[in-house]
Amino acid sequence: MQKSTFFKPLEHSVIQCQVCQRQCTIAPRNKGYCKTRKNVNGELHSLIYGRASSIRVSPIEIKPLFHFYPGSRWLSLGSLGCNFLCPGCQNWEISHADPEKEIPFTEYISPEQVVQRATKADCKGISWTYNEPTLWLEYTLDTAKIAKGRGLLTNYVTNGYITPHAMDLLGPYLDAYRVDLKGFSANTYKRIANISDFEGILKIIIMAKEKWGIHIEIVTNLTPGYNDNEEELRDMARWIVSHLGSETPWHVTRFVPHFKLSNLDYTPVPRLEKARDIGMDEGLRFVYLGNVPGHPAENTYCPRCGKLLIERQNYQIVQYNLKGKNCKYCNETIAGYFE
Repeated sequence: MQKSTFFKPLEHSVIQCQVCQRQCTIAPRNKGYCKTRKNVNGELHSLIYGRASSIRVSPIEIKPLFHFYPGSRWLSLGSLGCNFLCPGCQNWEISHADPEKEIPFTEYISPEQVVQRATKADCKGISWTYNEPTLWLEYTLDTAKIAKGRGLLTNYVTNGYITPHAMDLLGPYLDAYRVDLKGFSANTYKRIANISDFEGILKIIIMAKEKWGIHIEIVTNLTPGYNDNEEELRDMARWIVSHLGSETPWHVTRFVPHFKLSNLDYTPVPRLEKARDIGMDEGLRFVYLGNVPGHPAENTYCPRCGKLLIERQNYQIVQYNLKGKNCKYCNETIAGYFE
């Protein structure tokens, strides 16, 4: 166990966790909602510091991040636990796990070893993904500090439910923030993510962009009957345009039945295409479809001349028509990081 400073002491050795916006009140010898943090003698301890359940080298497109050094390789790692426990989670085996029971099935890797492994594999950076990275905040922060000193970039694949205080500590060391917007209503978030207020997520996304200059890309996994209401999708697209900018990439991905939502169907492709149309109608310049291999909307097109700029197949780039950050046909500047 690793002692954490992200807690507030209360009476009778009870503490309040300050890592995520749940801010769980935890009695002695108990754990918070995510099961990754425990009250030990009136102090907060992380049960997952350095404990990796999954680690591999993968392309940035898998995150998905399409406007952040396309084609680059990233050392990607995740641990155990989640602060949402979504019923349809594709990684439920690790995200719904109890770390105290599953620790023997993880590998300890120190921050220094992560950086060394990323460097040896010729990676552009380190990505914390697979489960919610906020939960091993101390570890990702320690690793990111070393990584930045060695010239590596950093990425969170996250649900965005981190506290502002924690985000302020992480912000100087984070380069890309691939964040889920699971819906755009309290009811949707309650059904999908077991939280009743998603406004704090929106504030964190704005904070990451405006205060810390972090590259943002948004993902919405379109789940039939849960978050595919057209009016809600339109509200979401309008919010992205108004608060993050029209050039912010929005990835609308196809739901694949998993876990407690295995009874649902795959998202119909026409419904995904309608969501993309909504995003484009509201002014977004880059709306992508995901989990639909071979669909044209997995590619990047110039918003001025319409020419194909980046063609993707199974997360691999097969055609690339950018010169620096500009379209090679009409010289339009494309928002993001491409060099």
